[in-house]
Amino acid sequence: MLGMQVTWTGAEATLLRGILGLAQKRFASKAGIAPSTVKKWRKLGSSIQLNENSAAIMQTLLDRATPEQRARFAAATASKAVDGLPACDATTDTVGQWVPGMWTTDITMVAFDLAREDLMLDRRQIGRALLGVVAGPPLLEPLERWLRNGNPPSIPRRARTGVGMQEVEQLENAARVFRSWDDQHGGGLRRKAVVGQLAEVNELLGENHPPELRRRLAGTMAQLAETAAMMSWDSGHQKLAQHYYALSIRASGEARDPAFTAVVVAGMARQLLSLGKSADALELIRLAQEYSVGRLTATTQAMLYTREAWAYAQLKRPTAFRRASDKAYEVFEDSQPTGDPYWIHYFDAAELSGTLGGRVLDMARRDPRAADEAIELIDRAIALRRPNRVRSAALDQLGMVEARLLQGEVEEACRVGHGALQVVEQTASDRVAKKLARVYNRTRQHVNVAGVAELRDRMRPLVAATA
Repeated sequence: MLGMQVTWTGAEATLLRGILGLAQKRFASKAGIAPSTVKKWRKLGSSIQLNENSAAIMQTLLDRATPEQRARFAAATASKAVDGLPACDATTDTVGQWVPGMWTTDITMVAFDLAREDLMLDRRQIGRALLGVVAGPPLLEPLERWLRNGNPPSIPRRARTGVGMQEVEQLENAARVFRSWDDQHGGGLRRKAVVGQLAEVNELLGENHPPELRRRLAGTMAQLAETAAMMSWDSGHQKLAQHYYALSIRASGEARDPAFTAVVVAGMARQLLSLGKSADALELIRLAQEYSVGRLTATTQAMLYTREAWAYAQLKRPTAFRRASDKAYEVFEDSQPTGDPYWIHYFDAAELSGTLGGRVLDMARRDPRAADEAIELIDRAIALRRPNRVRSAALDQLGMVEARLLQGEVEEACRVGHGALQVVEQTASDRVAKKLARVYNRTRQHVNVAGVAELRDRMRPLVAATA
């Protein structure tokens, strides 16, 4: 592979830097070029062709890389991953695969590749991003192996000066702000900003730091990656979301935070539940519960039980659903929010009722007799929901509309529906859009009712805008 022929553009140079695990300044120093040039290559990507001298320098760095690094570079360029695009088109990319080295290589390399691909992604590629979610043994085997064995040894790094606890604390605070924004609004409105911040943290992790500082940096990466996953999912980028969840799991392992690892695994399971992959989701939840036994607060345990109940509801196992739901209620009684980590603060009494109410609503679609119970639970969620939780409030109220229709209370469904649309209009959440489309389809059987026709007229442009 020595001397492989490469057409060097900014994209290839940036790819090489990531595979070598070098921050921009270190890469510039090693190549004998200005840091501003490295930044320009990263920004312009494949639109800039390197001059002969710069190309020769890049070729020399590639030739001096390890065999593994050269192999990764060759694989990425052969698959056209330097442009953030898979080699195949959207009509054939239906079998999900992890990015190379997702579970085995150093997390900084994985994070670099993933963030770069994401930042180059535009809205025209969203159809491609919806494909390729990993499922079945390719999903479960490497994850379970990683949970058992942990991260690979870190690559020795060059010392860095000027990075201290104060800077790390500022990064941690930024991660909290981004997560809070997603919890409140949804829709991925600041997704690119989160990915950009993730890339900056990854650059810091590419250098050598004292163990405690590195642990906290890894924890910040885990938080940002999970937020990027949630925002990507809520923007319709399913494949990217799953890969960010995996990166967050890796980073939280390096941060030695098994409780957050379990929460991220549960997040990955929730995404699969939204895609109807119930059996895989249930297996992930069980892995999360086993991995974190004895390390979770009551609030976090209750959240995991609601995810377990969710899977059983989809699998048409009502008895198992009741058992998991009862455990969630029982454990939640011991919840002490003041002692909870900030990342589980979203899970309150409203979230408990709303999540389980939504699952009873799932069962009511098969047996309308369950609609009364769904209404009781969702109504409690609406009453308890904090006013700044726009996405959750929209999901609650749309669920109430559907439950009233299943109950046969059409006029009440219309009354609730108009209020729900006022909330729906405040979020760009893909999850809310899908829920709205479901409710819109449900109203079709009542089109002859004047109130329903009026409600559908108001729904129609919102549904069309997100189709």
